[in-house]
Amino acid sequence: MSSYASLLKTPGVARIIAAQLTARFPSGMLSLAYLLHIERIHDSYGAAGLVLAATSIGQAIAGPLTSRWMGRWTMRKVLVLTMVVCTLSIFCMAFIVMPVWLYMVVGFIGGLSTPPIQPAVRTIYPKLVNSKQLTPLFSLDASAQEIIWVAGPVITTFVAVQISTTLAIVLAGFLMVGGGLWFILSPEVGRVRIPRSKRRLGVVLKKPAVLLSTITGFLLIGACSAVEASVVATFGDHGAESGIILAVFAFGSLAGGLALGHLPVGPWAMARRMFAVFTGMALTLASLDFWWLAIALFIAGIGIAPALAVMFAIVSATVKFSDTAEAYGWVGTGQLIGAAMGSALAGFLIDANGAIGGFAIAASLAFVGFLIPLLLRSWHPDLRGRELTSLPDTAPIPIQPS
Repeated sequence: MSSYASLLKTPGVARIIAAQLTARFPSGMLSLAYLLHIERIHDSYGAAGLVLAATSIGQAIAGPLTSRWMGRWTMRKVLVLTMVVCTLSIFCMAFIVMPVWLYMVVGFIGGLSTPPIQPAVRTIYPKLVNSKQLTPLFSLDASAQEIIWVAGPVITTFVAVQISTTLAIVLAGFLMVGGGLWFILSPEVGRVRIPRSKRRLGVVLKKPAVLLSTITGFLLIGACSAVEASVVATFGDHGAESGIILAVFAFGSLAGGLALGHLPVGPWAMARRMFAVFTGMALTLASLDFWWLAIALFIAGIGIAPALAVMFAIVSATVKFSDTAEAYGWVGTGQLIGAAMGSALAGFLIDANGAIGGFAIAASLAFVGFLIPLLLRSWHPDLRGRELTSLPDTAPIPIQPS
């Protein structure tokens, strides 16, 4: 814990972590709020899953593009534009009753315009701390973001059940605006300038570490999305059980990130962390009892933040600085496509087989997410004893002849 305390004393670190967490807080609210809102209107988890899938696909498409734009038009301009459009789409979802296909269109637009906060802050971090502090910082950030998943589902469930699903969505919209402005106006956002990439869009995916992180993140977040839908289907939307179980799930991730964040990142690091996720999700298939699910998902959660921290670290250590934002955008895209697939598959299997079908999808995705880094460990760099700063961008230096 002393290493984390020293990190937070570094100028700008605590402020930028708090600002970006607030700006991203709606991420822990909107999926569940949309799920409850659409299911209540159309009486179908499958319909709600389609809306969530459309939203996630929009986010997936936008991820690398808006991240890359930050190197062309600066972080602040891109963040302001996307925040305005995304907020408008959120309020449309809240106040306008529409057929499912139109909800999907609005969700898709909202996804396309999701502010690229995460790629921005991942790019800023290496400029705030030295190379030895970077892995603990990524772990601290991955752990701290679980506050989003601890408090977000609880707040959303309480507001949606006790007051209205519309208010739950509106609250997320206000947090996006307030947190987004705090982050955008932070001095660190203005000081860090991302060089314009000279490579074509997508070339960074040729880096094995980026591709490994993208694929594994796709499977990890897909499994988590399936868990979220399955928990809601298990306990319904008329009590606090769903929010409490999801909070326990996230608290497991928070605990795992803080406990494992200081460990060196070797070539087996991601596979080991994903095995913990798979083990916990597989245990959910034994019983849908409240306490059993709480224990099983706590175990699964222990591997989530550490696995994400490893993904961020191996990308940072293997990609040039001008390409880091795009690389993190692709990693985010993989996660969001996974969320889309996990939500959609879980929604349809829940309608057909009950909540156990959704948990089976989650365990299956987590198992494949364990196998990929296990079988492709040669793609996983060994960062033990290595510098974790981004590779420098080089360019010809003009020499004045004498």
